[in-house]
Amino acid sequence: MKRAFILLVIPFIIFIPSRKSNENIKSYNYSFYSNKKLQVGEELTYVVSYSFIKLGEIKIIVRSQKDENGKTYYNAIGYIDSYSGIPFVNLHQIYITTMNSDYYSVFFRGLVKSMDYTTYTDYNFDYIHSIIHIKKGKIYPPQLWTDSTTTARKEYQDGLSLLYFARMNSGQNRIENLPCFIKEKKENTLINFYAPVTGISIDAVNYPIACTHLDGRMKFISIFGLTGYFEGWFSNDEAAIPILAKMKVIVGDVKVELKSWKRVGWIPPKYTKN
Repeated sequence: MKRAFILLVIPFIIFIPSRKSNENIKSYNYSFYSNKKLQVGEELTYVVSYSFIKLGEIKIIVRSQKDENGKTYYNAIGYIDSYSGIPFVNLHQIYITTMNSDYYSVFFRGLVKSMDYTTYTDYNFDYIHSIIHIKKGKIYPPQLWTDSTTTARKEYQDGLSLLYFARMNSGQNRIENLPCFIKEKKENTLINFYAPVTGISIDAVNYPIACTHLDGRMKFISIFGLTGYFEGWFSNDEAAIPILAKMKVIVGDVKVELKSWKRVGWIPPKYTKN
């Protein structure tokens, strides 16, 4: 059970695709929203389920937007927390990203909390000088374990910025092979974006939500423990809210589903047949 929850990542980045049709998913003609926007203060909460057992929650927040030297940067944070009382599961992790306007990472921090201390992993992407500065250690008492650099001859994704890249590019017919820097390794993630719109049902909304779909493949084990195929659905509007994901882990199928949201003016778009 613990393995199942540890294999989770910020939702909709890595999800095992199932080509079998769900009864509540139907397609209709699409309308691509090219004016997608992040909203500072947006807060999305997801429940993670294994079979009929709710394991915990994932929360992602857009914290800030900053304009500097003619460029725009976004800062976002993600929390992964298991529920108390779940046997063999005690997971508390925080992931922070700063992204440029193309949704590539310029800074990443991962925090893993244990009973005794909290560890950190920092990646500072210095594209001007073509290096990535890596620091790893313990927060308190302070202890530096790793302080090194590696080359960066292209822009990279971290585990959280990849979600926002997927959101802002959802709803198109295109394929991206994205360079990622995960666990101090340079890897690639293949994402297939699809334009057709489908209706997705979740407990938090009493009608099917109009969504676009993506899937893909990760050929490595990410910092969150995920690997292999993935699948997710995003609202078909300028918000491109992650709605639902399904993934297959060693012990079976895990579902990540939107539970609540705080985004000014956002109403889930209703799916209607043509």
